[in-house]
Amino acid sequence: MEARKVSVWRNRYDVTDRGREITVWDRSMWRSGGEFALDGRRFQVRSNVWGTRYTMVDDAGTLVASADRVGRKRWTVEASGQTYHFRRRSAWGSEEELILGDTRVGSIRKTSFWRGDVAIELPGLATELQLFVFGVVISMWDAQAAAGAS
Repeated sequence: MEARKVSVWRNRYDVTDRGREITVWDRSMWRSGGEFALDGRRFQVRSNVWGTRYTMVDDAGTLVASADRVGRKRWTVEASGQTYHFRRRSAWGSEEELILGDTRVGSIRKTSFWRGDVAIELPGLATELQLFVFGVVISMWDAQAAAGAS
């Protein structure tokens, strides 16, 4: 999947899979997180005050996924009884890796520094879960950029 930033002024992304648009990620204006629609279902992604824990709920309010220790070198995502492990590739880069054991099996990374485009390669994860991870990571990068600017 690829997420392409729509505008420099808004944190809105068109998300495509093999060239076909599947959704639009729309960042929340007041809280860390955002929302998207997929296959007729709406999902909301929200964080705690510190931005270290995120949850995703569907339009019925059912918890679909959660992420813990976000912003640390190693963090996790839980969904459907499964735990997925992620790690930041380096302190200076904009890439988070999906790992199995100690082996990299996927990643989410910026492909354009200026536009903010992102490549999402998370094999084995359901589409809504890949979009959740994207939302968590893009929110984390935004918070880090804001902290660095102050």
